[in-house]
Amino acid sequence: MHDAHSRSIVLLDVKQGDVNGDGVLDHVYLYGNQSDGPFADHITLIIQDGRSNRSTAVNLPNNAGYNARLFLGDFSKDGVQDILVSIDTGGSGGYGIFYLYSFKNNIVYEMFDFEKYNEAYKFNVNYEDFYKVSVSNPQLDVLFTIDISQKGYDYLSQYYDDDGKLKRPVQGEVLALGGLFPIVTNERGVGYDLFAIQRIIGTRNADTLGYVENLLIWNGTQFASSRLTVAILGSKLISLF
Repeated sequence: MHDAHSRSIVLLDVKQGDVNGDGVLDHVYLYGNQSDGPFADHITLIIQDGRSNRSTAVNLPNNAGYNARLFLGDFSKDGVQDILVSIDTGGSGGYGIFYLYSFKNNIVYEMFDFEKYNEAYKFNVNYEDFYKVSVSNPQLDVLFTIDISQKGYDYLSQYYDDDGKLKRPVQGEVLALGGLFPIVTNERGVGYDLFAIQRIIGTRNADTLGYVENLLIWNGTQFASSRLTVAILGSKLISLF
C-alpha cells in the first residue's frame, strides 16, 4: 500500500566553491525531507571536500521551511568562501531562518545565527503625541522618529484625539529578521558584507510603518553593525498640497 504522504529526501540546493581553503572546489548541498508541497523539514547542510570526497553534515538548529537556498561568498575576508543558508518560514510575518558558516581548514564555525541576532537587536516602538512613532534601541543608543500624519483620519482617530494627543499608550513592534542579503560594499570586490532587514509594524501585522536596515561587517570575531537606519515608505506627493 502506497502512502500518498510518503516523504522523501530531496536535494534542495547545491553550490560549488572552495570553502575549506585548500584551493580545490568543494560541493555544498542542502538536503531536506519533502512531501508533495514546497515545505521541507530536517533540512541538513552537507559539505563534501573536493580533495578527499569526505562529507561533513551540519545539523541546522531550525531546519524546517520553504525555499531553502545556499550562497557561497567570503564574508570574513580571509580569502575562503563561507556558506550562507537561508530558509523562509512562510506565514504572514515574513520571517526568515539564516545561518552563516565558515568551513576553513575543514572546521565548521558558526559566524551568524538569526536567533542570536534577533535577541541582540530588539527595539521599542511607541506611538507619540502629534502623529509620530518612535523606534528606539537603548543598547545601541539610537532613536528614530516616523511621521504617520499622512495615514488619514480613520487610522489616526483610533489612537489620537482631535488635539493630536494620544488617547492611551500604543505600541508597535519591530519584527524578527525578515531578510538577510549578501551585499558588496567594497568595489574592489574583496568579499561580502550582510544587509539585514526587519519590518516595523503598528498595532497590526498588515500595518507596515517602515524597515530597520542594518549593515553588518565581520570584525574578526563577529558581525558588528556598521550602519543602522530606518527606511520609511513614501506617501503620494499630491496629498501634501
